[in-house]
Amino acid sequence: MSGKIDEALKARAARVIPGGMYGHQSVALLPPHAPQFFVRAKGAYLWDADGQRYIDFMCGYGPNLFGYCNPEIDAAYARQMAEIDVATGPTPRMVELAEAFTGMVTHADWAMFCKNGTDASSMALLTARAYRGRKKVLMASGAYHGAAPWCTPIPAGTVEDDRAHFIYYQYNDVGSLEHAVALAGDDLAAIFASPFKHDVFVDQELPDPAYARRARELCDEKDALLLVDDIRAGFRIERDCSWTHLGVAPDLSTWGKAIANGHPISALLGNDRAKEAASKIYVTGSFWFAGAAMAASLETLRLIREMDYLERTIALGDRLRTGLAAIAQARGVNLSQTGPSQMPLIMIADDEGHCDFESSSAFAGGMMAGGAYFHPFHNMFIGAAMTEADIDRTLEIADSVVRKFSPSVKA
Repeated sequence: MSGKIDEALKARAARVIPGGMYGHQSVALLPPHAPQFFVRAKGAYLWDADGQRYIDFMCGYGPNLFGYCNPEIDAAYARQMAEIDVATGPTPRMVELAEAFTGMVTHADWAMFCKNGTDASSMALLTARAYRGRKKVLMASGAYHGAAPWCTPIPAGTVEDDRAHFIYYQYNDVGSLEHAVALAGDDLAAIFASPFKHDVFVDQELPDPAYARRARELCDEKDALLLVDDIRAGFRIERDCSWTHLGVAPDLSTWGKAIANGHPISALLGNDRAKEAASKIYVTGSFWFAGAAMAASLETLRLIREMDYLERTIALGDRLRTGLAAIAQARGVNLSQTGPSQMPLIMIADDEGHCDFESSSAFAGGMMAGGAYFHPFHNMFIGAAMTEADIDRTLEIADSVVRKFSPSVKA
């Protein structure tokens, strides 16, 4: 937990950084004394500024798939850095990476690269509107698609016009989706969908196949584009777009986080139907074409194809879920575990099944103090560098925390 060095850094940051920290990296809503600054990361572990080690169940909020400082991926990055990275033009790695993605993601015929998930989502929005020159875009209420004015969850600094042409529906609710499409009329540009409902503070929901299929049908009927936002879940659900197992192929998909194991790159993939529209939009960035992150992504994709990382993270997630459920039952704690086990949302629920924020914060704070970095209201991630021993140690910490905090978590 936060020690003297971390507290001093927080005080210094407050003087020179608005709010002391911003975005999802701020610990303002995390348990008291949650560490803000970290000095080392290796494999499944993270060390804070005061030297405490954590089994990191946030994985950098998703990018860490194969472990921090993975030697094969980082070596590919370093080799490219030694030759050329950011330059007047892209490197051959850009073509190679586009070929690799289109060879792995079944719906994809082309790829464009950028740096952040918000970049990719914004490119998708432009492409969808350029496709038939329409304005209306459907998004599920509460879904997160980035931090630009059109999608940021915190509206400070935005104006109503930023969201003038968005219509919201309820995830997994076919009737709500159909109603939103009717409201859009002949001006429907796209339906945006998360691969599963992974909003904060509320239970996660896997996609209902009927909802996913109906989204595809409605886009076909209206000649609009279907987008699956796979920035968070990409390659953590399957080695393809996350809706592939449902038999639903989107026109566009956005990718980020884990596609280069933490090196900065994101992507927009699309099918031939959307290719002409994508070629018309103007998007760019000084660092978007950098070769080193693309080299790291190529190596990451190779590991994704060749390793059993997916099966391993699912098995580890199942081990954690089963163990926590047993502890909760034995201690009389209303522990909620939802979503895929390799991307779990773990909260303490109140008597009505909703997130008990105070109790969830106490539980996560206790886990951090014991050396397992848990989040009280955001989905977490299982990394392929974790071991069965890491999970078992985490369960030992959890049992100790539940015993200690049982009054505050209504045990």
